[in-house]
Amino acid sequence: MAQYDEYKVIYVTEGGCGTLLLGSSGLPLKRLESTLNQEAANGWQLVFQVIEQKRFWLFWSREAVILTLGKSRD
Repeated sequence: MAQYDEYKVIYVTEGGCGTLLLGSSGLPLKRLESTLNQEAANGWQLVFQVIEQKRFWLFWSREAVILTLGKSRD
């Protein structure tokens, strides 16, 4: 397993409006993709990801992805 000198955690969640109006809106894949591409261009690598589902207000639930990025000092 690779060793990293720095770590960064990014939290990306689905939109609240879509969850309220439609019951679910899904993760914003374009935003997730552009965030990962931007971080990769700055030398960060994806180490681990978790998708969580948590309660949103009273009746709804909302998905989020937690990304852990790592970077080595070269």
